[in-house]
Amino acid sequence: MKTLYSFTVILGLSFFVSSYSKIENTNFLYTKTPNAAIINTTPNDDQNEISNDFFKRYSDLKKYKSDVMSLYKNRSLGTIWYDEDQINEFASALYQKAKKTNDLVIPYQKEIDQLFDSSATTNLSKTDADILLSSLYIVYAKKSTSDSSKKVSYDAMLKDFMNYSTIEETTTVSTNEKVEFDQYYKLQDVLKKYKKLEKSSKWQPIVTETPYKDLRPDAVSNTIAQVRTRLYLLGDLKQDSKSNVYDRELMDAVMKYKVRNGFKPNYILAEEHIKEMNVPISDKVKTLQLNMERCRTIAAEIAGKDEYVLVNVPSFELIYVKNGKVQLKSSVFVGAPLTKTTIFNGEIDRIVFSPYWTVPQSIVENELKSKIAADPNYLAEKNMEIVNGQVRQKPGPENSLGLVKFMFPNPDDIYMHDTPAKTLFDFEKRTFSHGCINVKMAKELAAAMLKDYPEWTQEKIDSAMAGKTEKSFKLAKKVPIYITYFTSLVNENGEIGFFQDVYERDQESVSQSVVSN
Repeated sequence: MKTLYSFTVILGLSFFVSSYSKIENTNFLYTKTPNAAIINTTPNDDQNEISNDFFKRYSDLKKYKSDVMSLYKNRSLGTIWYDEDQINEFASALYQKAKKTNDLVIPYQKEIDQLFDSSATTNLSKTDADILLSSLYIVYAKKSTSDSSKKVSYDAMLKDFMNYSTIEETTTVSTNEKVEFDQYYKLQDVLKKYKKLEKSSKWQPIVTETPYKDLRPDAVSNTIAQVRTRLYLLGDLKQDSKSNVYDRELMDAVMKYKVRNGFKPNYILAEEHIKEMNVPISDKVKTLQLNMERCRTIAAEIAGKDEYVLVNVPSFELIYVKNGKVQLKSSVFVGAPLTKTTIFNGEIDRIVFSPYWTVPQSIVENELKSKIAADPNYLAEKNMEIVNGQVRQKPGPENSLGLVKFMFPNPDDIYMHDTPAKTLFDFEKRTFSHGCINVKMAKELAAAMLKDYPEWTQEKIDSAMAGKTEKSFKLAKKVPIYITYFTSLVNENGEIGFFQDVYERDQESVSQSVVSN
């Protein structure tokens, strides 16, 4: 039984996979790319010139021009349907669905068909091909919905793909905080930026003084100037003054850097922070690519769920989502390297208040026996008892499971629970448990999950948590839980975060890739 402490997660994931599961496993490579302009990186006049030229040549699409160009508005990258020179699976899904739609007339179908025929050649530039596919999406979307007022934008288009198993269905865009399902594409955007940075000569190792001393506000050091340049390249600083003084401007940038990467939010620059800044940009590129692949394995499952809990181990964070909105975020701590938290999906079927903690026999043998032998009062002092030959801890505020636990059947006997050890959430690397997930805001999570149960008032919840006997409540509707392992994610502010590879799963994946190649 894996127990003791618990962990939590975050994430806004991505990439709608189920739409692609039936598509033939074919790589569509576009090899001819003359005039492959990036639409949004050119000045406005050039953008207009490009679009005007396209719709002049493809006059049957002119009536869709405004909607088509809306897809490219505020895009950090121009092309939508390409990854480098390769048509992506997003485009393949659109093509397959469009062809299967009854009575849909596909404009310039011959040109579009050639893009998805690996044996065909085409004279289309990447820019023309991308706008042509965007036009196909608009034609398809207008055929698939009766809502003429539906907003056309890149984000709305993504939601069509991410939130439903078919893009014929409509979606309502809320101004409230939404769960992002386009994590795959957000990581993809970051990847392209990092690849450009990798090709430049700007990324240089930060050289520190020996022995290293923590850098604090008002410090003066050559290292400070190098850190300033690094944070400018990463986007945490708007300008690089080259100053070697740890000033207010740099303090704000350091805080931004630390928060998005899961470090403790303070202004101290320890050696470990410099070490993380010095991770080669090529390694960051590999991390982004690896996590994009991880998005594929989970996004399709999450896309159809209106309620779920998601725990991301590397970022030590949990989110609870209901009706497409984030209801709660919480810090967590997870299994130690020798008692790792298992990465899997399950369903929460019970909430248990004032739980007993049945101590795993391994803990009894390895940890408790010697303590009991040395102190006859040990069990009583720890509010423990022996029942049917098993050691268990009685309910109470000092119980190792805290005041509430969340059960989801699984062969490893992992569950989520509260904990009295709140100080452990102050650590940056939170791998303390025997496998279970310890949730900082467990009480709040229980209250949020019970909002649809009128009998569970806040008063009743508080009373159940303060009980002297265990009380279990079976949920009428099971809540999916996803325990994930993402070492890079883009947050709700569009900022990339890189997290600790606490279980060395990234290293294993890279090693397997090398072997397979």
